[in-house]
Amino acid sequence: MPSISGSEAPAAELVESQAARLGLDVVRDETSVRVSIGTESSGATLALASHLDVVPPGDGWTRDPFTPVIEGGLLFGRGSGDAKASVAAMLYAIADVAKRGGPRKGRLLAIYTYGEETRFATMPEAVKRAGRLDAALVGEPTNLQFSIAQRGLMMVDLVAHGTQRHAGYSGDGAPNAISELAKDLARLDEVVSERNHPVLGRTIVTPTMLEGGISRNVTPPTAKAILDVRSTPAWTHDELEVALRERLSSDVVVTSKRLVPCETPVNSRLLAVARDVSPGATSYGSPTCSDWCFLRHLDAMKVGPGTSRRSHTPDEAVDLAEVTAARAFYANVAERYLS
Repeated sequence: MPSISGSEAPAAELVESQAARLGLDVVRDETSVRVSIGTESSGATLALASHLDVVPPGDGWTRDPFTPVIEGGLLFGRGSGDAKASVAAMLYAIADVAKRGGPRKGRLLAIYTYGEETRFATMPEAVKRAGRLDAALVGEPTNLQFSIAQRGLMMVDLVAHGTQRHAGYSGDGAPNAISELAKDLARLDEVVSERNHPVLGRTIVTPTMLEGGISRNVTPPTAKAILDVRSTPAWTHDELEVALRERLSSDVVVTSKRLVPCETPVNSRLLAVARDVSPGATSYGSPTCSDWCFLRHLDAMKVGPGTSRRSHTPDEAVDLAEVTAARAFYANVAERYLS
């Protein structure tokens, strides 16, 4: 069913009803749907975290984006991989663990949030309401490979200043805002290149939008570029802000830095369990952000069915065999971790 960000209520109600039908404890509120088995007082809590919202369908579809179609083992539809496949696999994994007697110790908890695809993600508040959490599997499309690091995102306005005058007099040495901005843009590839993360490599600074000029025959008083900064744990966002201010001539105005980079702890027990369950899986660094940034204080990693490059595309699809495999993977990891 459609669950574009801001309109997740029908999907949340469906998850709630399915969880209740499966005999699981479930709570639905304005932050999330939370499904659980076991008790927090008897041991650690493992969270299975994903989101119910999807991006708008956009153009280019050859099928109705909100009418599921199965063709050749693939389920087509907006959100099929990002991230409804993880939501479904996690829910039925909890049901499977419950049928087998539940966790030996502790609590298994699914957290399905809203607004992940927007700046209004509800995961931070949902985590506050979830009680003590010790570890988390973040459900995003990774083809069931292990994302053990994830880039952060910092958004920056880079603003250059010049002197407004008739363009005919521009040769007298007065600064031109567009020219000044261009000098800084030419330096971006190397501006914060000295720190390399062992999994993600260097921070990438990409200009994505430009704005400048008031008329074709007037020199611009200001020019602005929007920078998409894909960070790594080698820098904090505060450190990156300082470095950009010191190394660029234009004004650096940070507009967002809440999506911080993440990495799985070096001695992660969760990763060790996951590797025992799926010894053939590879580990890698993810270029895309997710709700992991709100769970980065935990022993956590990102893993789920689906192909990330299909996310947000026309004719988004997920391999159903991979969803089935994810269900077994989540259940097996949960049982071993909570034993």
